[in-house]
Amino acid sequence: MEGMCPMKDSVLETYKDSALQTYKNGSENGDYSSIGRKSKTSSSGLAWKDLWVTVKSKGQRSRVVLQGLTGCAEQGKILAVMGPSGSGKSTLLDALAGRLGRHARMTGEISPLNGSNKKGLSSGRSIAYVTQDDTLIGTLTVRETIMYSANLRLSGGPTSKKKIELVEKAILEMGLGESANTPVGNWHLRGLSGGEKRRLSIALEILTRPELLFLDEPTSGLDSASAFFVIATLRRLARDGGQTLIASIHQPSSEVFALFDSLCLISNGRTVYFGDRTLAEQHFSDAGYPCPPRRNPSDHYLCAINSDFDKVKSSFSTDLESSYPIEQISSTEMTNILVEAYSLSNFAHAARLRADEMLAQQQQQKRCRAKTSNASSAGFFSQTLALTRRSFVNMRRDMGYYWLRLAIYIMLTLCIGTIYFKVGTSYQAIMARASCMSYITGFLTFMSIGGFPSFVEDMKVFSREHLNGHYGVLPFVLANFLSSLPFLALISIVSGSICYFMVELHPGFSHFAYFIMSLLTCLCVVESLMMAVASLVPNFLMGIITGAGIQGIFMLVAGFFRLPNDMPKPMWRYPMSFLSFHMYALQGMYQNDFLGVNFQSTTLPGPSIPGRFILKNMYQIDLSRSKWWDLFVLIAMVVGYRLLFVVMIKLSEVIPKHLSSASPASLMRLKSSYAESEAEGKRQPCSPTSSSCRSSSPTSSSSSSPPWPVIPFAVSSQSSSSPGPNAPLTSSSSVSSASGSPSLLKNLFLQALELFRGTKTAVILRSQICTKPTSPTSTINSSASSLFLLRNSSLNALP
Repeated sequence: MEGMCPMKDSVLETYKDSALQTYKNGSENGDYSSIGRKSKTSSSGLAWKDLWVTVKSKGQRSRVVLQGLTGCAEQGKILAVMGPSGSGKSTLLDALAGRLGRHARMTGEISPLNGSNKKGLSSGRSIAYVTQDDTLIGTLTVRETIMYSANLRLSGGPTSKKKIELVEKAILEMGLGESANTPVGNWHLRGLSGGEKRRLSIALEILTRPELLFLDEPTSGLDSASAFFVIATLRRLARDGGQTLIASIHQPSSEVFALFDSLCLISNGRTVYFGDRTLAEQHFSDAGYPCPPRRNPSDHYLCAINSDFDKVKSSFSTDLESSYPIEQISSTEMTNILVEAYSLSNFAHAARLRADEMLAQQQQQKRCRAKTSNASSAGFFSQTLALTRRSFVNMRRDMGYYWLRLAIYIMLTLCIGTIYFKVGTSYQAIMARASCMSYITGFLTFMSIGGFPSFVEDMKVFSREHLNGHYGVLPFVLANFLSSLPFLALISIVSGSICYFMVELHPGFSHFAYFIMSLLTCLCVVESLMMAVASLVPNFLMGIITGAGIQGIFMLVAGFFRLPNDMPKPMWRYPMSFLSFHMYALQGMYQNDFLGVNFQSTTLPGPSIPGRFILKNMYQIDLSRSKWWDLFVLIAMVVGYRLLFVVMIKLSEVIPKHLSSASPASLMRLKSSYAESEAEGKRQPCSPTSSSCRSSSPTSSSSSSPPWPVIPFAVSSQSSSSPGPNAPLTSSSSVSSASGSPSLLKNLFLQALELFRGTKTAVILRSQICTKPTSPTSTINSSASSLFLLRNSSLNALP
């Protein structure tokens, strides 16, 4: 790493010495068997073997996302997962963390950290996950965000000295000291930049020092200096605390790339390379794609396996020639070659051996594991209190949560008060009072859907924290209700008082108190209903439409637009009207306002009509039930919708379909599914028994190990004795010995090309051989990828 600054040199000094020594031992002696082996100081980690993941969409066939991946992550080290967009990096992290969706199917073996099962996620102490999206509460400052997170996960009071020290340490580790008192920011608050939000998301998860930390694009939105600082901090935490870190990353700088210990390169769900980072460059060179001088190795790797722009590159002018093999063939062909090279190398063999070793230790680690993961976690009441405080602060500071709704409620109730101002007790007031209360119970409560975007943001924060094990479902649901209750009470009292006294409804404090309680309960019912919808429909636009549709149906069957006995019985009367909270609210308010009032005629002399008669005969209300019964039903609906909210969250939780030991039949079904999809799309038709089909099958190459020990091949110009006609072409000696007979080597090339007829590489190599028949070795040296095709095809072509 020439040209690095002194600060970065000091950070990497110790790491470079050991890495360079490992590189020399491996590359000079040709011994790669130590790759992936457990170090003497390593006592735990994560391993996976033959990991397959398929995703099935509605109306489509299953799509294979991961194809037989095998690898491991060691304790105290950082594993970098790299690959082009859509290669399966995030899917791999989700599979290892147990976060695959319900439509994903996973088979394979995973060794849980220290023998703990995947349910260890609920503790929040063993495993943490930093997602791509920075889901944060915008009204809180950086210090408040981390402090509330500490209160949710650590025991002790909010003023605990140890807790405060941990919070300040996390702030300094992520370089957020100057922004500690800055709000995160939302639609009306200017706050942190994208990079600062990214560092805050990482600080939240390293707060409790989890044993296993997944980071999905941790350097996204960061400049090169900040990215180096963050990865260097994570590397130090892994070294000092013995943590296991797995991070997916896009094109890191050379300095950042040097901080990683191990590298996992994947393309289209297949392993291109897995092993020590320092040996990846030698592996690519052995496979025929050496990294050019003064080029970032990570850029070279991604350029070699990114096939997204093959069609664009093919449209470029063919007059421009390059001396590098990486620019002579398409990335798709190059990826297939590199995948095959890895599967036949000792890197894959060492990774499988290490994975088997870690899987074998699983039962022993489970027995020896100390049960301390939840020793310092906060209790149920502490979590509920912390969540209530945090949610209350957020609601108080967010103008769009309740304050804007309060202003709209005041405006609407002023409109109601002026339209129905001093409505009186005449005959004409009967319909006016009924319509006024119908509007209050219907449309005033309907305005609660305006807070649905805030509900969705709350659900996003809850989903992130709950999956990382910060707290459970019940504390969140209870805290959400308790924190919203003061604001709903304020809205009910202010807007209800304006409406009640301007219209001059039934006089008396008890009637006024019932009116306010009924309005408050209706708002609580709607809030609970909309939270249940938010857990089911995360998109706020679809949620608003869904909530509006539900409330629209409930208003129709409330008993004002159509009397109860006049509704069609099978569906609308039973059960829809009894499910509508509007019906109970309207009946209770009718009784509260009409009972005890006599309505007089103001134009012609006539008898006074008691309110009881109007309720029974005009609005078909059963007076055998008290108005307090209707209020009790509304309270029961609040509880019922909150329980429904809990059930919805439980049903929407990620349930990974993990098989601890995949059966051979399951793996064969996945492989055959992939083979069928490839045969229909990319591959040309061929005979099932032909050698070309067998040799070019990516599934067979990615899922099976060679039956013989393979040394990474290289091209050599030195001559040696011939190994014999039946020896497999696995080393440089085979090619060198054949260089003395150009015609024999040329015929051997032509036989190999027949097996790959129709491919772009075959056409290029055939033209080069035919124009330069006297120098076949120079042709090989100019295109090492063609040598790889010869090496594999010769196993089938030679007698």
